[in-house]
Amino acid sequence: MAPIPGSGLAKGLAVTLRTMTRKSVTEQYPDALPDLPPRTRGVIGLFEENCTVCMLCARECPDWCIYIDSHKETVPAAAPGGRERSRNVLDRFAIDFSLCMYCGICIEVCPFDALFWSPEFEYAETDIRELTHERDKLREWMWTVPAPPALDPGAEEPKEIAAARKAAEKLEAAQAAQAAQAAQTEQAADRVEPGEGEA
Repeated sequence: MAPIPGSGLAKGLAVTLRTMTRKSVTEQYPDALPDLPPRTRGVIGLFEENCTVCMLCARECPDWCIYIDSHKETVPAAAPGGRERSRNVLDRFAIDFSLCMYCGICIEVCPFDALFWSPEFEYAETDIRELTHERDKLREWMWTVPAPPALDPGAEEPKEIAAARKAAEKLEAAQAAQAAQAAQTEQAADRVEPGEGEA
């Protein structure tokens, strides 16, 4: 059956009329902040204590917008007769958000969980040079990072937690066996009457 001429136009106008009769929902942005989804990609927060200056984030960044400077420090021996060790100390960690494309590769490749997504999005600047944020600003954003979502009830237990739980169960079992053996020895000693072993 051939379509009726003008039926498409009538359908479009019907959608328009239905939309016109509904009340519009406008977010009053500066006064009321939007309710952002939990995995919003706003800015990148730096947890400086976890950073070992491995440079993986800077090497893997497709935009080369992460700048890291560091120096080596000698750590004295922990025990007498031990050897001194050297460690990297972070001097500068900066991200140029005018170049960043928010791909999240730096966060994914960080082996020490030093980088996190923060939902903060109000960091517009009038000068593009101000969009290079140093580690102090990145550290401030770290405290706006939301807590991770709870594990799915049907999810498999993480390997680290399972290993720790098994080790704790073994330790408890060993302590219980030791306590039972000590109780048996005590009972056996109580059963022996004084003077029984004398000749």
